[in-house]
Amino acid sequence: MTYCVAMRLEEGLMFVSDSRTNAGLDHIAVFRKLHLFGIEGERVIVLQSSGNLATSQSVITLLRERIQAEEEFNIHTVKTMYEAATLVGETLREVLQNYKEQGMDFSCSLLLGGQILGEEPKLFNIYPQGNFIAATQDTPYFQIGESKYGKPILDRALNYFTSIDKALRCALISFDSTIRSNLSVGTPLDLMVYINGSFKLPKGRRLYDDDPYFQMIRTQWSEGLKQVLGQLPSPPADYWQ
Repeated sequence: MTYCVAMRLEEGLMFVSDSRTNAGLDHIAVFRKLHLFGIEGERVIVLQSSGNLATSQSVITLLRERIQAEEEFNIHTVKTMYEAATLVGETLREVLQNYKEQGMDFSCSLLLGGQILGEEPKLFNIYPQGNFIAATQDTPYFQIGESKYGKPILDRALNYFTSIDKALRCALISFDSTIRSNLSVGTPLDLMVYINGSFKLPKGRRLYDDDPYFQMIRTQWSEGLKQVLGQLPSPPADYWQ
């Protein structure tokens, strides 16, 4: 299992993914689940994956090979982000078709976001069947993977107009909550932020457990929750007697 979150905000796009994969408690490994495509000054496209690792790696490999082969319709030649989402969905269906006769679940989910020159930034949630939906101002973020533990903070504190700075704090708290409650999600985390209209390929950052800022956020959030809980008024006696 894994956890990925992507946000489409007024200021830009944000993507955070964990990197843990496991096939049982005694077989844990690290694989990158956040992938960058693009051409500086023209397009920036980010893809996140959750689910079967063989499937997601095959999708990423095919997308990159078709760029190198200079096929007419590839992630670097599509004219819109909608076309990019369509291409990724078709590639996912193509990969899954090869596994169809094996009778096992090889599905994966994908988040695709970015901006192509001439249009606004877009963010899509691509389902295992290859179809997809787009983020809106009313629904500015998507999650895939082990999403339930990290959802409350996003629902309470995040909206389309949230600043990148605050959104990053929300994302890190979301991951801390998930990591604490589910052993199948873990560091290092891969982080990428794209500022709308910049068309600069983001360098990204990898956060480990000993990252000073991540440590501070985790500690202050935990202590803050305890403090607020302690400050809440006691329930009436008939609630518990």
